[in-house]
Order: sequence, then C-alpha cells, then structure tokens
Amino acid sequence: MRKFMLLLLCLVITKSSFGWGQKGHDVVAYVAECNLSSKAAKQIDKILNGHSMVYYSNWMDNASHTDEYAYTKTWHYVNVDQGETIESMPKNPDGDALVAVETIVEKLKSGTLSAEEENINLKLLVHLVGDLHCPMHTGRLSDRGGNNVKVKFFSSNANLHSIWDSSLIEAAHKWGYTEWRNQIDIYSKKENEAIQAGTPTQWVEESHDISVGIYENTPAGSRISYDYIAKYSPVIEKQLLRGGLRLAGILNEIYK
Repeated sequence: MRKFMLLLLCLVITKSSFGWGQKGHDVVAYVAECNLSSKAAKQIDKILNGHSMVYYSNWMDNASHTDEYAYTKTWHYVNVDQGETIESMPKNPDGDALVAVETIVEKLKSGTLSAEEENINLKLLVHLVGDLHCPMHTGRLSDRGGNNVKVKFFSSNANLHSIWDSSLIEAAHKWGYTEWRNQIDIYSKKENEAIQAGTPTQWVEESHDISVGIYENTPAGSRISYDYIAKYSPVIEKQLLRGGLRLAGILNEIYK
C-alpha cells in the first residue's frame, strides 16, 4: 500500500507540472462560462457539442501526452529566468503559452476554421488562458518553473511548482469549482471590465511579477504550512478570477 501511495503521489506531481491542477482549470473555465455573453455562450455550446467549457478545461493536459498533440507540451508555460524579462528571454523554438494564446485567438477570429479545427482550438484556449495565470508557469527555465525547487508541504516532500499547481488551491478552500466561482466572482461589471483590460503579454508579466515574489519567499528547503497558505490564498483567488474573466472577455470578443 505504501508503495502504491508513493507511486500515486508521483503521478499526481508529474501531471500537475503541466498547469493549474484540475480544480484550478475547472474554476477558470466556470468563471468564464458564467461571464459569457448570450451570443458567445450559444456559439460555444454548438462548437463544444453541448458540453460545458469545464468539461474540457483539463483536456489539453491529457492531450499533450499523446502523439497527436505532443507538439503542445511546451505550450503550458512561459519561462522567464532571473534577471530576464518577457521581452529579453530567448523564445522557446517549440512555442509557449503566450504565443499559443495569441495564435489561437487569431485563428478563431478569422472564421476560416473547420468545425473540428474550431473545436480543438477552443479547447486549447480554455486551458491555456488558465496556464497564463498560474505564477509558476512564468517561472525560471533554470529550475523548470520551480519543479527543481524542493520544499516540504507540511511533512511531505514536494516541489515549488506542484505546490502552486494544486496543493495550495486544495489547502486554501475545500470547495468544488462552483463554490469557488460563487465566492470569488463577486465584483461589479465595471470592476470586471478593469480586470479584463490589457493584453496576454501584460497578463504574463503580471503573473511573472508574482512568481518573483514566490521565489523570494520560498527558497529551496522551505517548509510550507498554515501561515504560507494564509498569505497566498488571496493571490490564488485573484489569479483564478483573473483567468476566468479574461477568458470570458476573449471569447465574448471573438464571438460577438
């Protein structure tokens, strides 16, 4: 049993290295879904064959492990090393989350995609906008976005990346994705519009600024406990809300 549990933990951590854990992506997708215009919602329902965006929010994580979509493996993050900026950091030749979002948005706006192509690109976009708002997905290339930064989560061995993908979300609140949305999506239309403003590049810069503080406050060997969870829970809430509202803003613009 002990060996089985260790194997299960390893599988969870490996999978979580792709982005927010399942809960985080579900929250982003549901916040977005609840802020769609009626016209966008109707078109998206048709594109996804009646499925919710939540249904496909983690589709890309699984797809990236297949031969057909292996080209998307590097699309889950935008690495920025210490001392670099989004502009100065050498671009990944295989692509990254920012380039992927910008490219997919243009494809969806073009109106030239087949029904199958539109379905795939929409599913990718739902996931990728979430990844842009996960701070450690703008972490350093030198430590694989915190995957190589070993820490303790209470008494368990972990790494900084996996903590931010899943552990902190689950520790912050024992909510389902609908409860998450009900608790964090509470602002006025004017406030939401202010959150939706800006460009994907600016949103990545915002996430990267947060990651810089995370690195400073969580050096290798840190023991993450209740005080850390209390400090960063509001940050997680803000990033999940931003991701959802901005995804809704993009989709409302595409399908207006």
